[in-house]
Amino acid sequence: MVQLHTPTRPRSAEQSAEQGAARSEGVTAKGLSGNSVGLLGSAVIGLSTVAPVYCLTSTLGPTAGEVGLQMPAVFLAGFLPMLLVAFAYRELNRAMPDCGTSFTWTVKAFGPRIGWMCGWGLVIATIIVLSNLAGVATSFLYLLLGDITGSERVAAIGDETVPHVLTVLALVAVATAVSYRGITTTKWFQYALVGLQMAVLAGFVVMAFAKSGDVSGTAHFSWTWMDPFSVTSFAAFTAGLSLSIFMYWGWDACLTVNEETRGSDRTPGRAALISMVVLVGSYLVTAVAAQMYAGVGDRGVGLGNPETNDNVFAALAEPVMGPFGVLLFVAVLASAAASLQTTFLPVARTVLAMSTYGAMPASFARVHPRFRTPGRATVAAGVATGVFYTVMTVLSKNVLVDTIYALGLMICFYYALTAFACAWYFRRDLLRDVRGFVYKGLLPVLGGGLLTAVFAKTLIDMWNPAYGSGSAVFGIGSVFLIGVGLLLLGAVLMVLMSRRSPAFFRGDVLTRETPALVVEE
Repeated sequence: MVQLHTPTRPRSAEQSAEQGAARSEGVTAKGLSGNSVGLLGSAVIGLSTVAPVYCLTSTLGPTAGEVGLQMPAVFLAGFLPMLLVAFAYRELNRAMPDCGTSFTWTVKAFGPRIGWMCGWGLVIATIIVLSNLAGVATSFLYLLLGDITGSERVAAIGDETVPHVLTVLALVAVATAVSYRGITTTKWFQYALVGLQMAVLAGFVVMAFAKSGDVSGTAHFSWTWMDPFSVTSFAAFTAGLSLSIFMYWGWDACLTVNEETRGSDRTPGRAALISMVVLVGSYLVTAVAAQMYAGVGDRGVGLGNPETNDNVFAALAEPVMGPFGVLLFVAVLASAAASLQTTFLPVARTVLAMSTYGAMPASFARVHPRFRTPGRATVAAGVATGVFYTVMTVLSKNVLVDTIYALGLMICFYYALTAFACAWYFRRDLLRDVRGFVYKGLLPVLGGGLLTAVFAKTLIDMWNPAYGSGSAVFGIGSVFLIGVGLLLLGAVLMVLMSRRSPAFFRGDVLTRETPALVVEE
């Protein structure tokens, strides 16, 4: 039966009014398992998707190589636009708690075509990240097994193409199965993995502080480390900033499960802000501890050493943690595995929403009757990830590396669109009160503007063949071709879908004036 949505037991008159406003915005319930996640579980999902320990081990070195001792300042600078965008997500979620998040909100603000491209940016970015996470988890799995067994042969298996790809496919299958079984299974799985990685990271920080000064090249703490204006050049700063922004990507996963969260209009926004604060605190403390112990030199355990900067924790594990160093390998593996599993949540729910509103084939809108999850969309995301990684690995590892470098373009693209959508959607409300002007207009526009600037600068840098793996086609950097090519592919698919589903692209399905219709069994 189709009926107008009515809230159950509103907590207050104010909340009742807000929920009434949300119902008038034309979003549709999808049949997901409601009231399954609380504030803590939602925040843990956001943290897990970011994969803080994995991000640190892969980003500390390159960032230190770009900006030296100003790495903490760059981490703070990267946090700023993400925090500003988080306010936009919070306000939009209050008005429209829809699992389509960026897709749904930008459609409501700018229309179906811009909204479709925003949804595509999120989907393709997530597929790229999923494939990368599976590859990293596989590499660390064999490194861990090699360390435990003391066999270099076992550790080297991860570098062999066939075993590596097969293991990646197995990990993707397991992550898909866990996500398929429901949000409750996901939640408890994440509690364990996030708790493990954060506990080990805390132990590393304490030991690094305690042993600072034990090796040559160590650095003594200075407040100038927090000064972004001390970076030697603007080019170095933007390069470090791009890396920093990547480190925060994924916090919005807690908003894609808003229809499954208790207090769907408020809890996801609060969880996103909690995740962001925990992340920036962890990154700053770890960066300071690592610099105080190892410095930023290009030799030995220095963070700027080109031989170790792609996996800093592998170089620092034994010197800092001694016999407990193996725990750092376990934490990186747990971080990548946890993120691999939760990263299925945003892509599956975005595809579910796009299908529900007619922007993608209707078959992806099916929700599993028992697990109450977007089963077909989850499986499709798993298959796409496995195929993408296998094809890229077989074609060329350089192509795979360049695809990962192009990820930053997608992130800035759909985050900036969402931030601007907030200001435009609430444009008639901005002058009613100071709070609305600041949180619905000023801060989102600033965040979107900063990300747009990074998008433009990254686009220019990508043109240079030296960006990424160094490969080029007709003198144009392959990273540029991949990044722009993936966006153009989305535009082509959008044209094809507009012929198959003209009602959505005419604006007949998801408009601001449409009453909320909820399909109930």
